[in-house]
Amino acid sequence: MSNSSPLLHLVPRPADHGAGPEDALDTPYRQYVYAYPHQKSYRTLSDGPPLTDIWADERLDALSLYVHVPFCEMRCGFCNLFTRTGAPEQITTAWLDTLARQARVTRDALEAQGREIRFTLAAFGGGTPTYLTAAELTRLADLCENVMGADLKAVPWSVETSPATATPDRIAVLAERGATRVSIGVQTFLEDEARAAVRPQKRAEVDAALTRLKAAAFPILNIDLIYGIQGQTERSFRTSLDAALGWEPEEIYLYPLYVRPLTGLDGRHADTGESWDEQRLRLYRFGRDHLLAAGYRQTSMRVFRRSGTAAVEQADDAGISEYNQQAGMVGLGVGARSFTTGLHYTTDYAVAVPEVRRILDDYIATPTEDFGRAQWAFAMDEDERRRMYLLQTLLESGGTVVEHYRRQFGAAPAEQFPAQFATLAGRGWLTGTDTLRLTAEGMAWADAVGPLFFSDRVRTAMAAYRDR
Repeated sequence: MSNSSPLLHLVPRPADHGAGPEDALDTPYRQYVYAYPHQKSYRTLSDGPPLTDIWADERLDALSLYVHVPFCEMRCGFCNLFTRTGAPEQITTAWLDTLARQARVTRDALEAQGREIRFTLAAFGGGTPTYLTAAELTRLADLCENVMGADLKAVPWSVETSPATATPDRIAVLAERGATRVSIGVQTFLEDEARAAVRPQKRAEVDAALTRLKAAAFPILNIDLIYGIQGQTERSFRTSLDAALGWEPEEIYLYPLYVRPLTGLDGRHADTGESWDEQRLRLYRFGRDHLLAAGYRQTSMRVFRRSGTAAVEQADDAGISEYNQQAGMVGLGVGARSFTTGLHYTTDYAVAVPEVRRILDDYIATPTEDFGRAQWAFAMDEDERRRMYLLQTLLESGGTVVEHYRRQFGAAPAEQFPAQFATLAGRGWLTGTDTLRLTAEGMAWADAVGPLFFSDRVRTAMAAYRDR
């Protein structure tokens, strides 16, 4: 797809004047940059381009497959993901039926290019993929292999689970089908903190799930923890950290608590004595230092990996990271995103329960032929690709290799984004010349550093989005 494509005019593009408002650094916790641009920048297309055109100029021999499973047994107080709780079997069955139709149309669009198609990565996210029954997980894996053509036993394949849904039969399916990384959202091992986060769970249930996951011997086990819960202290956070370390997971992710509109904690989190930012920074530094002392190494603000683990080293070599957004991502399911060089596309998105249910119902009712066109999209141009590249590299411990960036975009990063890099250097958050890296304190502020590189176009679109 050429840069002159009319797709680039999907969202009006005002002039870009650099790093944006100075108050972008008034808090360390402005925006979790898990993908750029944010989904709130996407807009509905009245007559979206066909998938056959979208994928015409893309590499197809190193694709990633992402399936979004929009179901959970409960919605935690901090969750703003696209997910429905307590869906009955007729809904999950209808969703799987629809997913099969979407997959067939997507595969046909890829095959229409007349070139080799090969998937090198796969992931099931959500929601909670293991909300599906063992039989439904089997059907989903069959769909990925037999319709999409992904060999799940031959590629790195990640899946998310929860303490309540990591049951023996579901784990057995994941192990038999070749999952290489299982991530369990524990968030806290303390029941009072779980209640404060509007996440009812019992410690015994968590330990039982982890016992089963360890017995299955997945190459990589990841445990998610959250800091910044009301009343949480270094002492209580250490209890969760040490409990997680006791399971010897290959990865531990530390997430700052965010309270977003329309979530269960919206309006309920109050500062007590110190500011919430100060609490979260203090707990982040404590958790970081505790994991580093335990032999883990930090690869981004959130990600800590156990050194000397073969599966982790292989994941590093394959470039599998928190910011593994790239052209060649094929998304399936309502809420899943697909990334090509010229267009990022997905379905509608919401947080509020009525809207989530409406969107899910609309997805299930979608005529098969409509899956052959992009529905909700953001067109990428050279400038947006530069920004995405920097967010993928600078927010990682490996940093941005200047010569690699120059070869791809024609100039050094600081030449194209002088205001942003001057800001980082002025704060002492940047180090290196041939490779630009965030300092330890810069990494602590990564959720504020990332938005510095958002374009005016993205900021305008996000500001105009109405939360629902």
